[in-house]
Amino acid sequence: MVIKLNENYQRGIEGHELKKATFAAGCFWGVEAAFRDLEGVISTAVGYTGGSTTNPTYEEVCTDRTGHAEAVEVVYDPKVVSFEELLDLFWSIHDPTTMNRQGPDVGSQYRSAIFFHDPEQEAEARAKMERLQSSGLYRREIVTEIVPASGFYRAEEYHQQYFEKHGRRSCRIW
Repeated sequence: MVIKLNENYQRGIEGHELKKATFAAGCFWGVEAAFRDLEGVISTAVGYTGGSTTNPTYEEVCTDRTGHAEAVEVVYDPKVVSFEELLDLFWSIHDPTTMNRQGPDVGSQYRSAIFFHDPEQEAEARAKMERLQSSGLYRREIVTEIVPASGFYRAEEYHQQYFEKHGRRSCRIW
């Protein structure tokens, strides 16, 4: 899916065609913060995708009964950052070998997943996962789902850019 740049974006990249990518890698606060720092990322939104209900709330997703993952929708300029670079960041910020878990967060909403928006994203994601699996970098099998993007439901406003709003860089307190 290609998104046309609209008048609300900064000058200098006007006319560029933007693309969308969607990733789940545990708690969406940290995932969003990591992608927001990447040059070429135009915007991010945290939300819920991959489930069976329409317009789920955070409370519903936390029951682990809706099937949704906490995910981040990334709008990026492919002339500045490639999908492969987004994949590299995705693989580096979480453990793709833990089923329905990232750190202390447990449940299917914390699963590792790439929700592809076109056949090229699917092919790149599958190829990268195969290379990583055969590289020996991980002792266990990678369990990341690579599935078609479906309805993305933006999370409640207090979840958006959570770390920026609270002056933090991670969920952990050191």
